[in-house]
Amino acid sequence: MATDYRRYLDPEIVGKLKGMELRARMVVEGFIAGLHKSPYHGFSVEFAEHRQYMPGDNIRNIDWKVFAKSDRYYIKQYEEETNLKGYLLLDCSASMGYTSGGTVKLEYASLLAASLSFMMLKQRDAVGLVTFDEKIRRYIPPRSKSGHIHVMLQELANQKASDKTDIASALHEMAERISRRGLVVIFSDLLDDPHEIISGLKHFRHKKHEVILFHILDPRERDFAFPQEAIFKDLETGEELTTLPWQIRKHFKEATEAFSSRIAAECRQSRIDYHLIDTSMPFDKALYAFLAKRERLY
Repeated sequence: MATDYRRYLDPEIVGKLKGMELRARMVVEGFIAGLHKSPYHGFSVEFAEHRQYMPGDNIRNIDWKVFAKSDRYYIKQYEEETNLKGYLLLDCSASMGYTSGGTVKLEYASLLAASLSFMMLKQRDAVGLVTFDEKIRRYIPPRSKSGHIHVMLQELANQKASDKTDIASALHEMAERISRRGLVVIFSDLLDDPHEIISGLKHFRHKKHEVILFHILDPRERDFAFPQEAIFKDLETGEELTTLPWQIRKHFKEATEAFSSRIAAECRQSRIDYHLIDTSMPFDKALYAFLAKRERLY
């Protein structure tokens, strides 16, 4: 009986698995197992080798001549085109270290980035990683070799939230560093100056990059459903505020929704694919949003 991988897609369950590679594989395999067909495909032109057919593969890539000889299904694999490079930008600022009791935002974002890396490299796309807070912490250039996944996963597994943030500065720096047109996927809670963030996002579009933005929040950062008097501490400045949550919940939610709506509107105007996610969302939904975007583009 086949393993029901989709039961592992709940963020809290996935978070209990040990090892970034195991967790990424569980998410990817569970996601693929839940599809009738794969909504993504490669971007390659030069034949490289065969591999055995797997559920979700595009049947157009089956080598029927090999099937006629062996009575087995094999897929043609191709070398990547040099004009497709993916850059995953991960916000590692202090606010990304927050959780209200479920999955830490940075952990959720890291696992989502790991899963996307796994999938992109599996289909021979080149993918790289950028971690940042108030500046670029680490830049791993895009590669398409299968062994590159271990470099990516090790770096993601070692990430810890830092003390400060300057999202816009990091975005502007990377927009200038990426010389060729590519795919930029950003994972951040966007807790910074919205005007400056929007400016950084538009910089990528000015450089003709395709941009996908995952706006990752904890559920309590959206509904402010804290049950009793509490002390709230700014993770980046250390400032504290004591309040009764129910007294300010309405205004907090209105401000949060206005902020998200502004970012979403600016993204639509600039043709940036914006996805608001809270950390209770199953990973397959976030993955599907990304892959559906790729299907529409190619």
